[in-house]
Amino acid sequence: MADSKVIDTSATGHGALVEVLNTAKVDVLICGGIGGGAQMALAQAGIKLYGGVSGNADEVVTAFLQNNLQYNPDVHCDHHDHAHGEGHTCGDHKCH
Repeated sequence: MADSKVIDTSATGHGALVEVLNTAKVDVLICGGIGGGAQMALAQAGIKLYGGVSGNADEVVTAFLQNNLQYNPDVHCDHHDHAHGEGHTCGDHKCH
């Protein structure tokens, strides 16, 4: 199994996040909800997205490595299409 590490993603904006992932040589991102702008930035960078995933991170990675990951290829967060208040996160609403 490949190594595992936590990476600081305190950068802001889609481009900054993609830069952090590229610097770390990440080619796959497994996540919950994600907006369309981030999806486009990841696709342009050649990073494969597996969205709509929840659960224990180690178990999710194991499922991915075993070709058994349950994910939603059409995942999106509609709230990213409009302005929202400070402190808002995808955890504040239902992303699908």
